[in-house]
Amino acid sequence: MASVPWAAAAACTLETKSRQPSSSLAALKDKNHTVSYQRSGSKLIQLNGNSEPVRSLGFQEALSVLTEGPEVQTSSYVSLLQECVNRKSLSNAEIIHAHIVKTGSHQDFFVMTFLVNVYGKCGNMGKAQKVFDNLPRINVVSWTSLISGYVQNSQPELAIHVFLDMLEAGNYPTNVTLGTALTACSSLESIRLGKQIHAYVVKYQTEGDTSVGNSLCSLYSTCGSLNSAIKAFNRIREKNVMSWTTVIGASGENGEAVQGLRFFSKMLSEGIQPNEFTLTSISSVCGTMLSLRLGAQVHSVGIKLGYASNLRVRNSIMYLYLKCGLFDEAQKLFDGMSHVNLVTWNAMIAGHAQMMDLAKDDLSAHNGGTEALRIFSKLNSSGMKPDLYTFSSILTICSRLVALEQGEQIHALTLKTGFLSDVVVGTALVNMYNKCGRIERASRVFVEMSTRTLISWTSMITGFANHGLSHQALQLFEDMLLAGVRPNQVTFVGALAACSNAGMVYEALGYFEMMQKEYKIKPVMDHYMCLIDMFVRLGRIEEAFDFIKKMDFEPNEVIWSVFIAGCRRHGNMELGFYAAEQLLKLKPKDRESYAMLLDIFVSAGRWEDVAVVKNLMREEKLSETDDWSWIRIKDKVYSFKSNDGLHPQSAEIFKVLDELVEKAKGFGYKQQESFELTDEESASVYHSEKLAIAFGLLNTPIVSPILVIKSTTMCRDCHNFIKIITSLTAREIIVRDSKRLHKFVNGHCTCRDFGVSF
Repeated sequence: MASVPWAAAAACTLETKSRQPSSSLAALKDKNHTVSYQRSGSKLIQLNGNSEPVRSLGFQEALSVLTEGPEVQTSSYVSLLQECVNRKSLSNAEIIHAHIVKTGSHQDFFVMTFLVNVYGKCGNMGKAQKVFDNLPRINVVSWTSLISGYVQNSQPELAIHVFLDMLEAGNYPTNVTLGTALTACSSLESIRLGKQIHAYVVKYQTEGDTSVGNSLCSLYSTCGSLNSAIKAFNRIREKNVMSWTTVIGASGENGEAVQGLRFFSKMLSEGIQPNEFTLTSISSVCGTMLSLRLGAQVHSVGIKLGYASNLRVRNSIMYLYLKCGLFDEAQKLFDGMSHVNLVTWNAMIAGHAQMMDLAKDDLSAHNGGTEALRIFSKLNSSGMKPDLYTFSSILTICSRLVALEQGEQIHALTLKTGFLSDVVVGTALVNMYNKCGRIERASRVFVEMSTRTLISWTSMITGFANHGLSHQALQLFEDMLLAGVRPNQVTFVGALAACSNAGMVYEALGYFEMMQKEYKIKPVMDHYMCLIDMFVRLGRIEEAFDFIKKMDFEPNEVIWSVFIAGCRRHGNMELGFYAAEQLLKLKPKDRESYAMLLDIFVSAGRWEDVAVVKNLMREEKLSETDDWSWIRIKDKVYSFKSNDGLHPQSAEIFKVLDELVEKAKGFGYKQQESFELTDEESASVYHSEKLAIAFGLLNTPIVSPILVIKSTTMCRDCHNFIKIITSLTAREIIVRDSKRLHKFVNGHCTCRDFGVSF
């Protein structure tokens, strides 16, 4: 076997006679020969008093020689084991361990202590602990090796237990031991334990040590105490680049980005050269500030220092572009990378998820989500395996796109890759199925989760509530309390929404009181909205209005919209007109507010007011709504506008709709006046969701549900029409409008007809 290049592996030198190079393996069967693995391939090694020429071997060949059974110098074991660490090769470490035991070298304390470290770094703490337990004696190096192993393998609790055992055994920790124990506290986010170890540090006057100070700074930053982190940093006598990087990252992570920039500037002024981790941290700080100008300066510093092609730095700059909304620049940087890693892919997917939030309109947001799905598909084709962050991001995007088919494919992939058992991925799946209207699948995923967080419980409770399954939602809420999980604001919104949907006044008021008195949670707008919605549904308009007046803050447009819809339904025009006026004050440029006002004036027969509002809409150029709907079929997205006649299948779509309207009339359907202002007021209006649904009926299997996203709120006419379509066609139809999800089955909607305002 040819020698492995020096950059790839340490050289292994074989001490044997040079006059028999072709038969080295055979010669090594002689017990008189020894093998020495060293970091030099050109020296003469003294063996049994003789100097012999040596030949350089690669790592794998050295292991092959080792299995032949020659005696090995104990110092050579360390080099071989270090190469196992470099390669993360547990199996090779086990081979060497077996040889150590076979030759009796397991009595060598130094070698066996080093083996504890090797097993820890190769990810097998079971073997590390076993080797530790059988050491002939134990010193602080042994203890520190075991503690470090548990920290590196994400077992900080065990690391702390070992640290305490060490103290009880009478061993004094070194600065390295203390730094490692503090890192374990950071992983646990336990400031209480960290402060106890800090007290030990103060007692022995080691706060000024660089490694200890860095660990203290990191601990306090992780636990949200930036002032303590900065104090720990200031006490370090000799600050290295890691010290500066830690305090810069601490500032950014704790909401003090400007402070982070000051530390970076001071670091440069003191002549400390940043490394790739420093540049990554300061790029993140710039991203937090959304400061592209400062980010560009950091990028220039990185190029000047030779990090132009460094993947970690390029990833951070790319993510900065994404956070600042420069998606084209980020894409160019991504396309120009000769090598990418999973962090790169995850940044691109997360960036496009953010693009959906920053988009100027729903169509742009939808396009951003679709691009994220395309990037995820390219990631899978690259042969690189997604991680839990990838799955979490892409499932969130599927939720927002109502991309059920893609979500199901990703679900299968999580099962195949073993990430389904992760609580973050499981919760994202629950949320995805909830948002796509598949509550039964969401429930199945939730039940199969081995571990559940508060977010998991809240997502499932909210899902049941949104699907009109109030009793299931409240039963799950009670189960959560019995499990000892403390609800938060969002959890109570889910419980109150369930009460609202079912008209359970007594239970709703009980939960509202429990939230404030037992859990000390101050009500926010969403809590009041659920209660107001409940009273409105029950026709108790005056009580709903009383709740609005009792609020500690001004009601928002959602509350006024819900109240107006209730006033119209139950005939309380006086309060309805008052609420409509309040709504217009909040959103005077919003078309839906005008449409709601038109609706209540029309229902009251106030035609002069209708004409006035229509004129106002024309003056404000709000006569036409930006009404778009999307439907996804076989990885392709089709978009529609109201009365859209440009689609290749327009003739078929309008024919299907006309036929359905005629059939619907037999079920009592009467097409209501639209509040669109068209050139021909008498022209019939087919809103975008009707066109998308008709297209779905023409192009999807009869057993498949039809899923549509709508950019605005659904009107009452479309809502009534879709209910009848589900009875006529026996198809399940799901429409996600700008306010909620509507699941239509057999002539009924999960919103119980309270999800439309006009």
